[in-house]
Amino acid sequence: MPGARNIFTQIDRAHREFSDEQIQNIAVISQLHKGRREKFVHLIDGYFKSGMERLIENKTKVEPVSAQLLEVLDDDAGKQAVAELVKQWASLNKLEDHYKQYREKHGGEKAVDHKNKAQRHLREAFDPFFAALHEGLKQLDKTVRQHEKRQAEQAQADGKRAGTDRKTKALRIALENLHKEVKSAEMFYQHIHWLQERFPNAKYEDVTGLCKLASPADVKEEEYSLNPGRYVGVVIEEDGKTEEEFVAELLAINDELNQLNTRALEVEAVVAHNIRQLTGEE
Repeated sequence: MPGARNIFTQIDRAHREFSDEQIQNIAVISQLHKGRREKFVHLIDGYFKSGMERLIENKTKVEPVSAQLLEVLDDDAGKQAVAELVKQWASLNKLEDHYKQYREKHGGEKAVDHKNKAQRHLREAFDPFFAALHEGLKQLDKTVRQHEKRQAEQAQADGKRAGTDRKTKALRIALENLHKEVKSAEMFYQHIHWLQERFPNAKYEDVTGLCKLASPADVKEEEYSLNPGRYVGVVIEEDGKTEEEFVAELLAINDELNQLNTRALEVEAVVAHNIRQLTGEE
């Protein structure tokens, strides 16, 4: 019996949906149960292909974003952060070679055990790349925030209203899009990790909170209930966010709150000024 308690994408508090990949992940469990192990490694091959295509596409967008960064972040810290970003994306070339070698050697592999082992090694090669990429983007976000802070402090010193200039706003949007694109590519590798972690040998096995082969005796013990939760059990899973992603999201929310507070003070000042004019106090 399969259980899909923790496999979904949360839309809002009341609604959830299953992505195509999540549905495929659930379906392949049934294939493993039937002994069709080749379906499992074939699905993972598809994720590798889609993930690599998305990464290569994203890499082409790094150069224009880097140019935007250098227009705004012209200090040493900014230049260093941009250089690290470019360097990290350049390391994708080695992963492309690794992936090419895997396809040449194991593309037509019929022995599932051999192919599964090769797939696990290939996925492990990508883990450091994404970790370093997220760290680089985190540093860039920090550098941009520091740049905005310096701008605000300078504006205040000059007696001007604090605000973010057009180039910095455009840069923020470009960085946000880059974050999204990286996540969209990493998603495929996360699905690979999800599957390999639960079925490391590309064979069916009971997984708490996900699936369990219930015997007639088990069903009788549960008074013939067919509620999957009674058999698969429950496991509390995290939301999948890394500490860095959580902190970055928290900082982004805080930035938005600060901007709203600043705008609120401006509106408050305008309202107070208008009231004073209407009442003749000015």
